[in-house]
Amino acid sequence: MVAEAKFVIVINAALGDKVAKSDNENRPNTMLKLLVIEDHALVREGLVQTLHQLDARVAVMEAADCESGCTILAQADDFDLVLLDLALPGIDGLTCLNLLRQRHPALPVVIVSAYDDTHTVTRALKAGAAGFVPKAYSGDRLLDALRQVLEGIIFVPEQTLPANHGLGLAVPPAGKDVSASEVGLTGRQTDVLSLMVKGRSNRDIAELLGLSEGTVKIHITAIFKALGVASRTQALVAAARLGLKL
Repeated sequence: MVAEAKFVIVINAALGDKVAKSDNENRPNTMLKLLVIEDHALVREGLVQTLHQLDARVAVMEAADCESGCTILAQADDFDLVLLDLALPGIDGLTCLNLLRQRHPALPVVIVSAYDDTHTVTRALKAGAAGFVPKAYSGDRLLDALRQVLEGIIFVPEQTLPANHGLGLAVPPAGKDVSASEVGLTGRQTDVLSLMVKGRSNRDIAELLGLSEGTVKIHITAIFKALGVASRTQALVAAARLGLKL
């Protein structure tokens, strides 16, 4: 049986965080839409309360298992971020992550888990997670991590994998230079990938190229498909491996 989803909308016009204020000024008519997939009700409710502080206007939906979460996402395509626990009943978190990457490749998924050992973090990132936040983090640190992810930055707990930015992915030396067109990228997709490689967020890319963030997401999805990857991290590794001329 699909677990009941709970929809929560919070408007907090007095949010004091400078980053959140800046974001709100740039997106005055938008609402940040998040999904929390966590089986423990107490933990889930705590996450939802913390997420209310992420921005001035936040909408949060809750799911107690992967099946419920997938059902919610299938009914709406305007989510900005998913928070996913690993120890879920039925379909486990890593399997759920793979499903989400296949069905919603442009949607960032952040793992929030008590299992934050190097092996687990590495597996999650290689599977396409946009970030990994230990449950031992404070609410403020969680919010900081999620803001980075929303800016298009892969977040990894610094104490877990300090080398190689925590990605656990060795970028192979570039081989023979390959033009972007040879792998099926259009000129505009090449421009987007070039800025991704430079660490630019989706918002930055949109502003620099004169596009909407929605259009940038469409280009990123096409880039993933052309490179045969399912996440931003994997796309950067693939670009380095191919020696793409950008």
